[in-house]
Amino acid sequence: MMSAAAARPALALLASASASLGAGRRAWARLAVSSSSAGSALPRLRGRRSVAAAAGGAVMGKAGPGAVDADAGMNAVQRRLMFEDECILVDEQDNVIGHESKYNCHLMEKIEAGHVLHRAFSVFLFNSKYELLLQQRSATKVTFPLVWTNTCCSHPLYRESELIEENCVGVRNAAQRKLFDELGIVADELPVDQFIPLGRMLYKAPSDGKWGEHELDYLLFMVRDVKLNPNPEEVADVKYMNRDQLKELLRKADAGEDGVKLSPWFRLVVDNFLMGWWDHIEQGTLQEAADMKTIHKL
Repeated sequence: MMSAAAARPALALLASASASLGAGRRAWARLAVSSSSAGSALPRLRGRRSVAAAAGGAVMGKAGPGAVDADAGMNAVQRRLMFEDECILVDEQDNVIGHESKYNCHLMEKIEAGHVLHRAFSVFLFNSKYELLLQQRSATKVTFPLVWTNTCCSHPLYRESELIEENCVGVRNAAQRKLFDELGIVADELPVDQFIPLGRMLYKAPSDGKWGEHELDYLLFMVRDVKLNPNPEEVADVKYMNRDQLKELLRKADAGEDGVKLSPWFRLVVDNFLMGWWDHIEQGTLQEAADMKTIHKL
């Protein structure tokens, strides 16, 4: 399998970057797609985290040499991503207001200061048997290591191909990129026009005393049979689960059995949306559930 260092460009490109991801990697197909943003109202929401104001300056200061030295023990791949990836800063209405390093966007002190709300996405990939693909995050992940979560969770970066807002094309491009990085799913198996954006949610969640999340998260669904080649730097395990198996995983997490833990964003989606959306998947009516106008504050 291609190493993460070879599979990713050395630097996160800014708005002038091309859609090509760099030497040593194939260029991703970038398609302008159409999608329906209208849909039925979503169920009553159950929030787990308070929401802080997300206003702030357009671009915050970079993490300095002292921060690099303090995190010298961080896994080399994760350290590179934390300092080189530039996340998209947004306000609570999802308007782009700047960019910031992944490192700074996940520091709880900056999250609590209210200046690093960033755009994210969560992919829910189902196979033709309508089983949901879950991943267990690797032990080297800086935030939420070894927790079980949905298929892929990450961030669009501050680059031209991932800033396209029409029909959520930028977020879809980012999802295609990360599904290859994390699970080895090639782009041909994941056409960007097959990602169905169902909604957006805004949440905040601490990981430990230092790290956390404060994201405006796009929820992307797809039904597709794919070949997996997980990257051990990103993923510890993968499992397809039907509804009953997922309910058992939830029970174990609630009871603290077998050390099972779930990511907070995944639990929010499960508690508020997932089972109703699963019905639509089985009935072939997923587009009817889409509501991209509302930002759910959880």
